[in-house]
Amino acid sequence: MSHDCTGACPRLKRDAASEPLSYLDRLIDLEKGSLSRRVYWDHQIYEQELEKIFARSWLFLAHESQLPKAGDYLTTYMAEDNVIVVRQKDGSIKAFLNTCPHRGNKLNFTDAGNARSFVCNYHGWSFGIDGELRGMAGQELFDASGMKASEHGLHPVAQVASYKGLVFGNMDADAPPLDEWLGDFRFYLDVLLDMDGQGTEFVGGCVKSVINCNWKVPVENFIGDIYHALWTHDSAARAMLGGPVSDVYRDPDSYHVNFNGHGWEFNLDVVGNAATLGDKEIRKYLYGIQPTVAQRLGEFRSKMIGSISSVSVFPNLSFLPGQNTFRVWHPRGPGKIELHTWTIVNRSAPQEIKDRWIKGTMMTFSPSGVFEMDDGENFEFSTRTNAGFVTRQQELYMGLGLGSRLTDTELPGNVFRNQVNEANHRAFYQRWADLMGARSWDEVPKRDKAGLPESAFQHEDSKVSA
Repeated sequence: MSHDCTGACPRLKRDAASEPLSYLDRLIDLEKGSLSRRVYWDHQIYEQELEKIFARSWLFLAHESQLPKAGDYLTTYMAEDNVIVVRQKDGSIKAFLNTCPHRGNKLNFTDAGNARSFVCNYHGWSFGIDGELRGMAGQELFDASGMKASEHGLHPVAQVASYKGLVFGNMDADAPPLDEWLGDFRFYLDVLLDMDGQGTEFVGGCVKSVINCNWKVPVENFIGDIYHALWTHDSAARAMLGGPVSDVYRDPDSYHVNFNGHGWEFNLDVVGNAATLGDKEIRKYLYGIQPTVAQRLGEFRSKMIGSISSVSVFPNLSFLPGQNTFRVWHPRGPGKIELHTWTIVNRSAPQEIKDRWIKGTMMTFSPSGVFEMDDGENFEFSTRTNAGFVTRQQELYMGLGLGSRLTDTELPGNVFRNQVNEANHRAFYQRWADLMGARSWDEVPKRDKAGLPESAFQHEDSKVSA
């Protein structure tokens, strides 16, 4: 479903600061798998990320279940830009900068609600849910000054579109459409979003927390770093499972897949992630729904629904199937993020199962969760340690799995053998470098092309093999 803005959307203004970094080619060497630590601490790099990455990428805004009725809204961020996302009277969804165009005051201070209009508490400027300026205190004075109200509405997010319940926005009117941005990755997203044809929803509200780390560190962790889990999370996993996590190092039936910088690592154990919640009823539910998923999406994808896996959608959206934590890492400078976390469930799941999932995600991936505390400490020190001048000069290694690409598979996207790999990390930084080095979308290399026809993303097509 597309919710593009009506009328002409303002084009992003770029100046000399948008020129590619002169040393960009020295930050990453994908052939040998090395990465400069400058990507984590350099303020100039961060400022260009705000422009080159976040101001022209599709960013997650909301789940449609959060905005069921006309006038329902929520406030969120696109990087450091605060935005209002609101359901329109015609059922479409629009998004606007959450700032009054008069003196720049923040327009709405609440997290969510329902409104017929938005009124600035500085001078009383009032805006409809469509972003149009409706009136202001002392309006006759502005009318006498020749002001045209139609030219001073809220600044729109240039493109808003949805994929199976997930609402994304893009500040750049020239960016490719969402379907092209997601491309072949939709084949895998359906494992989470389209198990039974009834859709998904967010439950339990949003948990917000702050972590003192660079935004890319947790994205890397979720895009494919199962390698850390058997070490970092060993004690927590033993507490939840009553024993160690299975040995994924030698799992012959596991993968890294990526497309356009999005990445998913997984095996085919059905419920490995879900098992860490310590709830037998959730495991029963997933095993019970697996035949339905197999009928819709094929046997292969039905084994991914709650398996040991992790996912990041470029640039800053991540989730864990099975544990069902769904999160956005909002940047707040080179060394700080604001994390927004939800629990995502099948809409058709019994209420008892939804409640159990909320409890499970709180125990595992919340500020006090047994896994989140492990990860948060690693994220912070992977960033903080770079304060030292000599430390900053040392390269980092991300070459695990070089040469492991599979060429004899029918799976879409770029597929690599073994989920203990860093193929998705390298793909993420390739996409990062391509956007950071391009002045316009015409200069962004098209490294990934959709390998399947549109029909391959419908549930009737279930012929997929490893």
